[in-house]
Amino acid sequence: MLLALLLLAPVAGVDQIYPHLDALYIDLHKNPELSSHEEKTAAKMADELRKLGYEVTTGVGGTGVVGVMKNGQGPTVLLRTELDALPIEEKTGLPYASHVTATDPNGKTVPVMHACGHDIHMSSWVGAATLLSQQKDRWRGTIVMVGQPAEETVKGAEGMIKDGLVKRFPRPDYCVAVHDSHDAPAGKVMVTPGYALANVDSVDVTLFGKSGHGAHPEATVDPIVIAAKTVLAWQTLVSREKDPFDPVVLTVGSIHGGTKYNIIPDSVALQITLRTYKPEVRKLMLEGIARIAKAESVAANSPKEPIVKVAESANATYNDPALSRRLLSMLGRELGEQNVSEWHPEMVAEDFSELCKAAGSPGVQLRIGAVEPSRFAQAQKSGEALPSLHSSGFAPDRERTIKTGVEVLTLSALELLAKPMPAR
Repeated sequence: MLLALLLLAPVAGVDQIYPHLDALYIDLHKNPELSSHEEKTAAKMADELRKLGYEVTTGVGGTGVVGVMKNGQGPTVLLRTELDALPIEEKTGLPYASHVTATDPNGKTVPVMHACGHDIHMSSWVGAATLLSQQKDRWRGTIVMVGQPAEETVKGAEGMIKDGLVKRFPRPDYCVAVHDSHDAPAGKVMVTPGYALANVDSVDVTLFGKSGHGAHPEATVDPIVIAAKTVLAWQTLVSREKDPFDPVVLTVGSIHGGTKYNIIPDSVALQITLRTYKPEVRKLMLEGIARIAKAESVAANSPKEPIVKVAESANATYNDPALSRRLLSMLGRELGEQNVSEWHPEMVAEDFSELCKAAGSPGVQLRIGAVEPSRFAQAQKSGEALPSLHSSGFAPDRERTIKTGVEVLTLSALELLAKPMPAR
Protein backbone atom coordinates (compact mmCIF):
# COMPACT_ATOMS: atom_id res chain seq x y z
CA MET A 1 0.00 0.00 0.00
CA LEU A 2 2.84 2.36 0.87
CA LEU A 3 4.58 1.67 -2.43
CA ALA A 4 1.34 2.19 -4.34
CA LEU A 5 1.00 5.61 -2.74
CA LEU A 6 4.59 6.45 -3.55
CA LEU A 7 4.12 5.50 -7.17
CA LEU A 8 0.81 7.25 -7.69
CA ALA A 9 0.90 8.88 -11.14
CA PRO A 10 4.67 8.23 -11.46
CA VAL A 11 4.88 9.12 -15.13
CA ALA A 12 3.04 12.41 -15.00
CA GLY A 13 4.62 14.75 -17.50
CA VAL A 14 5.25 12.31 -20.36
CA ASP A 15 2.82 14.08 -22.67
CA GLN A 16 4.36 17.46 -21.86
CA ILE A 17 7.89 16.40 -22.77
CA TYR A 18 6.97 14.21 -25.72
CA PRO A 19 7.23 16.91 -28.44
CA HIS A 20 10.89 17.37 -27.53
CA LEU A 21 11.48 13.61 -27.51
CA ASP A 22 9.77 13.26 -30.88
CA ALA A 23 12.02 15.92 -32.42
CA LEU A 24 15.04 14.24 -30.85
CA TYR A 25 13.99 10.87 -32.24
CA ILE A 26 13.60 12.20 -35.77
CA ASP A 27 17.00 13.89 -35.57
CA LEU A 28 18.64 10.70 -34.31
CA HIS A 29 16.90 8.59 -36.93
CA LYS A 30 17.94 10.88 -39.78
CA ASN A 31 21.56 11.03 -38.57
CA PRO A 32 22.67 7.54 -37.50
CA GLU A 33 26.30 6.61 -36.84
CA LEU A 34 28.09 3.28 -37.00
CA SER A 35 29.47 1.44 -33.98
CA SER A 36 32.43 3.15 -32.29
CA HIS A 37 31.89 6.28 -34.40
CA GLU A 38 28.95 7.79 -32.50
CA GLU A 39 30.60 11.17 -31.92
CA LYS A 40 27.64 13.39 -32.85
CA THR A 41 25.12 11.05 -31.24
CA ALA A 42 27.12 10.97 -28.00
CA ALA A 43 27.40 14.76 -28.02
CA LYS A 44 23.63 15.06 -28.32
CA MET A 45 23.06 12.70 -25.40
CA ALA A 46 25.64 14.50 -23.28
CA ASP A 47 24.03 17.86 -24.06
CA GLU A 48 20.58 16.57 -23.07
CA LEU A 49 21.89 15.36 -19.72
CA ARG A 50 23.82 18.54 -18.97
CA LYS A 51 20.71 20.64 -19.53
CA LEU A 52 18.93 18.51 -16.92
CA GLY A 53 21.63 19.01 -14.30
CA TYR A 54 23.48 15.69 -14.54
CA GLU A 55 27.24 15.55 -13.99
CA VAL A 56 28.34 14.39 -17.43
CA THR A 57 31.51 12.62 -18.55
CA THR A 58 32.15 11.88 -22.22
CA GLY A 59 34.63 9.68 -24.05
CA VAL A 60 34.16 6.72 -21.71
CA GLY A 61 35.30 3.60 -23.54
CA GLY A 62 35.49 5.53 -26.80
CA THR A 63 32.33 7.54 -27.36
CA GLY A 64 30.46 6.48 -24.22
CA VAL A 65 28.54 8.98 -22.11
CA VAL A 66 27.91 8.80 -18.36
CA GLY A 67 25.60 11.17 -16.49
CA VAL A 68 25.28 11.07 -12.70
CA MET A 69 22.58 12.66 -10.56
CA LYS A 70 22.76 12.33 -6.76
CA ASN A 71 19.75 12.94 -4.59
CA GLY A 72 20.55 12.03 -1.01
CA GLN A 73 21.22 8.65 0.54
CA GLY A 74 19.83 5.60 -1.17
CA PRO A 75 20.54 2.92 -3.78
CA THR A 76 22.25 3.54 -7.10
CA VAL A 77 20.41 2.65 -10.32
CA LEU A 78 22.06 2.47 -13.74
CA LEU A 79 19.87 3.15 -16.79
CA ARG A 80 21.51 2.25 -20.09
CA THR A 81 20.90 3.08 -23.74
CA GLU A 82 22.82 2.21 -26.89
CA LEU A 83 24.13 4.83 -29.33
CA ASP A 84 25.01 2.99 -32.54
CA ALA A 85 23.24 2.13 -35.79
CA LEU A 86 23.66 -0.53 -38.49
CA PRO A 87 25.13 -0.68 -42.01
CA ILE A 88 21.72 -1.08 -43.66
CA GLU A 89 20.05 0.93 -46.43
CA GLU A 90 16.73 2.24 -45.15
CA LYS A 91 13.70 1.38 -47.30
CA THR A 92 10.84 2.52 -45.07
CA GLY A 93 9.87 5.46 -47.29
CA LEU A 94 9.45 7.65 -44.22
CA PRO A 95 9.89 11.41 -44.68
CA TYR A 96 12.63 11.30 -42.02
CA ALA A 97 14.36 8.20 -43.40
CA SER A 98 18.13 8.02 -43.17
CA HIS A 99 20.18 8.73 -46.29
CA VAL A 100 23.48 8.66 -44.41
CA THR A 101 26.51 6.75 -45.64
CA ALA A 102 29.72 6.06 -43.76
CA THR A 103 32.99 4.17 -44.08
CA ASP A 104 32.98 0.75 -42.44
CA PRO A 105 36.00 -0.91 -40.76
CA ASN A 106 37.01 -2.41 -44.11
CA GLY A 107 37.13 1.00 -45.79
CA LYS A 108 33.92 0.41 -47.73
CA THR A 109 31.22 3.06 -48.06
CA VAL A 110 27.99 1.70 -46.61
CA PRO A 111 24.49 3.05 -45.89
CA VAL A 112 23.59 3.56 -42.22
CA MET A 113 20.22 3.12 -40.50
CA HIS A 114 18.76 2.84 -37.02
CA ALA A 115 17.21 -0.53 -37.80
CA CYS A 116 17.33 -1.87 -34.25
CA GLY A 117 15.52 0.92 -32.43
CA HIS A 118 18.47 2.46 -30.64
CA ASP A 119 17.00 5.85 -31.56
CA ILE A 120 13.83 4.77 -29.71
CA HIS A 121 15.94 3.72 -26.73
CA MET A 122 17.87 6.99 -26.62
CA SER A 123 14.69 9.07 -26.81
CA SER A 124 13.09 7.03 -24.02
CA TRP A 125 16.28 7.30 -21.95
CA VAL A 126 16.34 11.08 -22.29
CA GLY A 127 12.66 11.16 -21.35
CA ALA A 128 13.28 9.12 -18.20
CA ALA A 129 16.29 11.30 -17.31
CA THR A 130 14.05 14.35 -17.71
CA LEU A 131 11.20 13.11 -15.53
CA LEU A 132 13.53 11.82 -12.83
CA SER A 133 15.29 15.18 -12.70
CA GLN A 134 11.92 16.91 -12.39
CA GLN A 135 10.61 14.56 -9.68
CA LYS A 136 13.46 14.47 -7.19
CA ASP A 137 10.97 14.68 -4.35
CA ARG A 138 9.85 11.15 -5.25
CA TRP A 139 13.16 9.29 -4.93
CA ARG A 140 16.40 9.09 -2.99
CA GLY A 141 19.75 7.76 -4.13
CA THR A 142 21.84 8.06 -7.28
CA ILE A 143 21.02 7.67 -10.95
CA VAL A 144 23.75 6.72 -13.41
CA MET A 145 22.72 7.30 -17.02
CA VAL A 146 24.94 5.29 -19.41
CA GLY A 147 25.01 5.93 -23.15
CA GLN A 148 26.88 2.93 -24.50
CA PRO A 149 28.61 2.80 -27.88
CA ALA A 150 29.18 -0.23 -30.11
CA GLU A 151 26.42 -2.52 -28.92
CA GLU A 152 25.98 -3.92 -32.42
CA THR A 153 29.57 -5.14 -32.42
CA VAL A 154 29.24 -6.31 -28.78
CA LYS A 155 32.34 -4.32 -27.86
CA GLY A 156 30.89 -1.21 -26.26
CA ALA A 157 30.11 -2.47 -22.78
CA GLU A 158 33.53 -4.10 -22.52
CA GLY A 159 35.18 -0.88 -23.65
CA MET A 160 33.39 1.19 -21.03
CA ILE A 161 34.22 -1.34 -18.32
CA LYS A 162 37.91 -1.34 -19.26
CA ASP A 163 37.81 2.46 -19.09
CA GLY A 164 36.69 2.26 -15.46
CA LEU A 165 32.90 2.51 -15.67
CA VAL A 166 32.32 0.78 -12.34
CA LYS A 167 35.39 2.33 -10.69
CA ARG A 168 35.22 5.96 -11.81
CA PHE A 169 31.47 6.30 -11.28
CA PRO A 170 29.03 5.20 -8.55
CA ARG A 171 28.71 1.42 -8.59
CA PRO A 172 25.08 0.51 -9.33
CA ASP A 173 22.96 -1.64 -7.05
CA TYR A 174 20.64 -2.30 -10.00
CA CYS A 175 20.98 -2.07 -13.79
CA VAL A 176 17.99 -1.53 -16.10
CA ALA A 177 17.58 -1.18 -19.86
CA VAL A 178 14.82 -1.44 -22.44
CA HIS A 179 14.79 -2.86 -25.96
CA ASP A 180 12.04 -2.52 -28.52
CA SER A 181 10.50 -5.56 -30.16
CA HIS A 182 9.12 -6.08 -33.67
CA ASP A 183 6.88 -8.94 -32.61
CA ALA A 184 4.66 -7.19 -30.08
CA PRO A 185 2.33 -4.19 -30.32
CA ALA A 186 3.38 -0.81 -28.98
CA GLY A 187 2.24 -0.32 -25.40
CA LYS A 188 3.06 -3.87 -24.35
CA VAL A 189 5.91 -4.63 -21.95
CA MET A 190 7.63 -8.00 -21.67
CA VAL A 191 10.09 -9.41 -19.13
CA THR A 192 12.10 -12.64 -19.38
CA PRO A 193 13.33 -13.83 -15.98
CA GLY A 194 16.64 -15.70 -16.21
CA TYR A 195 18.37 -16.21 -19.54
CA ALA A 196 16.80 -13.79 -22.03
CA LEU A 197 19.34 -13.52 -24.86
CA ALA A 198 22.03 -15.93 -25.92
CA ASN A 199 25.79 -16.26 -25.82
CA VAL A 200 27.09 -15.59 -29.31
CA ASP A 201 30.39 -16.70 -30.81
CA SER A 202 31.50 -15.80 -34.33
CA VAL A 203 33.85 -18.51 -35.55
CA ASP A 204 36.14 -18.42 -38.61
CA VAL A 205 37.18 -21.79 -40.03
CA THR A 206 39.65 -22.31 -42.88
CA LEU A 207 39.87 -25.79 -44.42
CA PHE A 208 42.82 -26.73 -46.62
CA GLY A 209 43.19 -28.96 -49.66
CA LYS A 210 45.48 -29.46 -52.63
CA SER A 211 44.50 -27.50 -55.73
CA GLY A 212 44.38 -28.82 -59.26
CA HIS A 213 42.32 -29.36 -62.40
CA GLY A 214 38.66 -30.18 -61.89
CA ALA A 215 38.97 -32.95 -64.48
CA HIS A 216 41.65 -34.71 -62.40
CA PRO A 217 40.32 -34.81 -58.84
CA GLU A 218 42.49 -37.83 -58.09
CA ALA A 219 45.53 -35.53 -58.14
CA THR A 220 43.98 -33.13 -55.61
CA VAL A 221 42.48 -32.90 -52.15
CA ASP A 222 39.18 -31.10 -52.59
CA PRO A 223 38.48 -28.65 -49.72
CA ILE A 224 34.98 -27.95 -51.07
CA VAL A 225 34.02 -31.58 -50.46
CA ILE A 226 35.66 -31.40 -47.03
CA ALA A 227 33.64 -28.25 -46.31
CA ALA A 228 30.38 -29.89 -47.41
CA LYS A 229 30.95 -32.89 -45.14
CA THR A 230 32.07 -30.65 -42.27
CA VAL A 231 28.99 -28.40 -42.44
CA LEU A 232 26.69 -31.43 -42.25
CA ALA A 233 28.73 -33.06 -39.47
CA TRP A 234 28.58 -29.89 -37.37
CA GLN A 235 24.81 -30.25 -37.17
CA THR A 236 25.25 -33.49 -35.26
CA LEU A 237 26.68 -31.39 -32.43
CA VAL A 238 23.21 -29.92 -32.06
CA SER A 239 21.20 -33.07 -32.70
CA ARG A 240 23.37 -35.69 -30.99
CA GLU A 241 25.89 -34.26 -28.52
CA LYS A 242 23.93 -32.05 -26.15
CA ASP A 243 20.79 -32.28 -24.05
CA PRO A 244 17.72 -31.65 -26.26
CA PHE A 245 16.44 -29.21 -23.62
CA ASP A 246 19.50 -26.96 -23.98
CA PRO A 247 18.93 -24.57 -26.91
CA VAL A 248 21.68 -24.22 -29.51
CA VAL A 249 21.81 -22.58 -32.94
CA LEU A 250 24.79 -23.34 -35.17
CA THR A 251 24.55 -21.53 -38.51
CA VAL A 252 27.14 -21.42 -41.26
CA GLY A 253 26.44 -17.99 -42.69
CA SER A 254 29.30 -17.73 -45.17
CA ILE A 255 31.29 -20.19 -47.26
CA HIS A 256 33.87 -19.13 -49.86
CA GLY A 257 36.19 -21.24 -51.97
CA GLY A 258 37.36 -21.43 -55.55
CA THR A 259 37.53 -19.08 -58.52
CA LYS A 260 36.38 -21.05 -61.58
CA TYR A 261 34.30 -24.04 -62.71
CA ASN A 262 37.22 -26.36 -63.42
CA ILE A 263 39.67 -25.46 -60.67
CA ILE A 264 39.75 -27.26 -57.36
CA PRO A 265 40.94 -24.66 -54.84
CA ASP A 266 43.48 -25.09 -52.09
CA SER A 267 41.28 -23.69 -49.30
CA VAL A 268 37.72 -22.87 -48.25
CA ALA A 269 36.76 -20.28 -45.64
CA LEU A 270 33.64 -20.62 -43.53
CA GLN A 271 32.02 -18.33 -40.97
CA ILE A 272 29.79 -19.65 -38.19
CA THR A 273 27.48 -17.98 -35.72
CA LEU A 274 26.99 -20.10 -32.60
CA ARG A 275 24.22 -19.32 -30.10
CA THR A 276 23.95 -20.97 -26.68
CA TYR A 277 22.89 -20.22 -23.11
CA LYS A 278 24.75 -22.42 -20.67
CA PRO A 279 28.56 -22.04 -20.36
CA GLU A 280 29.10 -25.79 -20.44
CA VAL A 281 27.06 -26.14 -23.64
CA ARG A 282 28.97 -23.27 -25.22
CA LYS A 283 32.27 -25.01 -24.39
CA LEU A 284 31.00 -28.32 -25.77
CA MET A 285 29.94 -26.72 -29.05
CA LEU A 286 33.15 -24.73 -29.59
CA GLU A 287 35.30 -27.76 -28.90
CA GLY A 288 33.11 -29.84 -31.20
CA ILE A 289 33.40 -27.35 -34.08
CA ALA A 290 37.20 -27.62 -33.98
CA ARG A 291 37.20 -31.39 -33.44
CA ILE A 292 34.94 -32.13 -36.40
CA ALA A 293 36.80 -29.75 -38.71
CA LYS A 294 40.07 -31.50 -37.86
CA ALA A 295 38.56 -34.98 -38.15
CA GLU A 296 37.03 -34.36 -41.58
CA SER A 297 40.33 -32.89 -42.76
CA VAL A 298 42.22 -35.95 -41.57
CA ALA A 299 39.64 -38.25 -43.19
CA ALA A 300 40.12 -36.47 -46.52
CA ASN A 301 43.94 -36.56 -46.27
CA SER A 302 44.18 -32.78 -46.10
CA PRO A 303 47.78 -31.55 -46.26
CA LYS A 304 47.22 -29.06 -43.45
CA GLU A 305 45.28 -28.88 -40.21
CA PRO A 306 42.35 -26.44 -40.36
CA ILE A 307 42.48 -23.06 -38.67
CA VAL A 308 39.62 -22.41 -36.22
CA LYS A 309 39.39 -18.99 -34.57
CA VAL A 310 36.72 -17.30 -32.49
CA ALA A 311 36.56 -13.81 -34.00
CA GLU A 312 34.20 -12.18 -31.50
CA SER A 313 32.00 -13.23 -28.60
CA ALA A 314 29.29 -11.91 -26.31
CA ASN A 315 27.93 -13.47 -23.16
CA ALA A 316 24.28 -14.26 -22.58
CA THR A 317 21.93 -11.62 -21.26
CA TYR A 318 20.72 -12.84 -17.89
CA ASN A 319 17.84 -11.09 -16.17
CA ASP A 320 18.01 -11.48 -12.40
CA PRO A 321 14.86 -13.53 -11.62
CA ALA A 322 13.99 -11.76 -8.35
CA LEU A 323 14.43 -8.30 -9.85
CA SER A 324 12.56 -9.36 -12.99
CA ARG A 325 9.53 -10.46 -11.02
CA ARG A 326 9.66 -7.37 -8.82
CA LEU A 327 9.56 -5.08 -11.86
CA LEU A 328 7.03 -7.33 -13.61
CA SER A 329 4.66 -7.04 -10.66
CA MET A 330 5.10 -3.29 -10.34
CA LEU A 331 4.70 -2.62 -14.06
CA GLY A 332 1.59 -4.77 -14.20
CA ARG A 333 0.09 -2.77 -11.35
CA GLU A 334 0.98 0.59 -12.87
CA LEU A 335 0.48 -0.04 -16.59
CA GLY A 336 -2.26 -2.66 -16.39
CA GLU A 337 -1.84 -6.41 -16.05
CA GLN A 338 -3.07 -6.85 -19.64
CA ASN A 339 -0.12 -4.82 -20.91
CA VAL A 340 2.67 -6.65 -19.07
CA SER A 341 3.72 -10.28 -19.44
CA GLU A 342 6.59 -12.71 -19.24
CA TRP A 343 8.43 -13.21 -22.52
CA HIS A 344 10.25 -16.10 -24.12
CA PRO A 345 14.05 -16.27 -24.41
CA GLU A 346 15.61 -15.46 -27.78
CA MET A 347 18.80 -16.51 -29.53
CA VAL A 348 19.94 -13.01 -30.47
CA ALA A 349 22.75 -11.37 -28.50
CA GLU A 350 23.41 -8.23 -26.46
CA ASP A 351 26.14 -6.96 -24.15
CA PHE A 352 24.01 -5.24 -21.50
CA SER A 353 24.66 -8.00 -18.96
CA GLU A 354 28.38 -7.23 -19.11
CA LEU A 355 27.65 -3.99 -17.26
CA CYS A 356 25.70 -5.85 -14.57
CA LYS A 357 28.36 -8.53 -14.25
CA ALA A 358 31.16 -5.98 -13.90
CA ALA A 359 29.22 -4.12 -11.22
CA GLY A 360 28.27 -7.33 -9.44
CA SER A 361 24.65 -6.18 -9.41
CA PRO A 362 21.34 -7.62 -10.59
CA GLY A 363 20.04 -6.32 -13.90
CA VAL A 364 17.00 -6.55 -16.14
CA GLN A 365 16.50 -5.70 -19.79
CA LEU A 366 12.81 -5.16 -20.47
CA ARG A 367 11.22 -5.52 -23.90
CA ILE A 368 8.69 -3.03 -25.26
CA GLY A 369 6.46 -3.62 -28.26
CA ALA A 370 7.09 -1.37 -31.26
CA VAL A 371 4.40 -2.24 -33.83
CA GLU A 372 1.32 -0.08 -34.38
CA PRO A 373 -1.38 -2.11 -32.55
CA SER A 374 -3.96 -2.33 -35.35
CA ARG A 375 -1.29 -3.32 -37.85
CA PHE A 376 0.00 -5.95 -35.45
CA ALA A 377 -3.51 -7.37 -34.98
CA GLN A 378 -4.08 -7.46 -38.74
CA ALA A 379 -0.76 -9.23 -39.29
CA GLN A 380 -1.59 -11.79 -36.62
CA LYS A 381 -4.87 -12.49 -38.36
CA SER A 382 -3.47 -12.67 -41.90
CA GLY A 383 -0.14 -14.28 -41.13
CA GLU A 384 1.78 -11.37 -42.62
CA ALA A 385 5.45 -11.22 -41.65
CA LEU A 386 6.16 -7.71 -40.37
CA PRO A 387 9.60 -6.09 -40.84
CA SER A 388 11.92 -7.30 -38.11
CA LEU A 389 14.70 -5.63 -36.22
CA HIS A 390 17.81 -5.30 -38.41
CA SER A 391 15.69 -5.09 -41.57
CA SER A 392 15.59 -2.20 -44.03
CA GLY A 393 11.85 -1.81 -43.50
CA PHE A 394 11.75 -1.62 -39.71
CA ALA A 395 9.72 1.45 -38.68
CA PRO A 396 8.46 1.50 -35.07
CA ASP A 397 5.24 3.16 -33.96
CA ARG A 398 7.36 5.90 -32.51
CA GLU A 399 5.04 7.84 -30.18
CA ARG A 400 3.54 4.85 -28.38
CA THR A 401 6.89 3.07 -28.22
CA ILE A 402 8.86 6.05 -26.93
CA LYS A 403 6.22 6.88 -24.32
CA THR A 404 6.18 3.28 -23.13
CA GLY A 405 9.98 3.28 -22.94
CA VAL A 406 9.90 6.48 -20.86
CA GLU A 407 7.28 4.99 -18.54
CA VAL A 408 9.12 1.70 -18.09
CA LEU A 409 12.48 3.29 -17.31
CA THR A 410 10.99 5.93 -15.02
CA LEU A 411 8.77 3.47 -13.17
CA SER A 412 11.66 1.05 -12.71
CA ALA A 413 13.92 3.76 -11.31
CA LEU A 414 11.20 5.02 -8.96
CA GLU A 415 10.50 1.48 -7.79
CA LEU A 416 14.15 0.92 -6.94
CA LEU A 417 14.77 4.41 -5.53
CA ALA A 418 11.47 4.86 -3.71
CA LYS A 419 11.72 7.67 -1.16
CA PRO A 420 11.21 6.38 2.38
CA MET A 421 8.20 7.82 4.19
CA PRO A 422 9.11 9.93 7.27
CA ALA A 423 8.85 8.13 10.59
CA ARG A 424 5.78 8.89 12.69
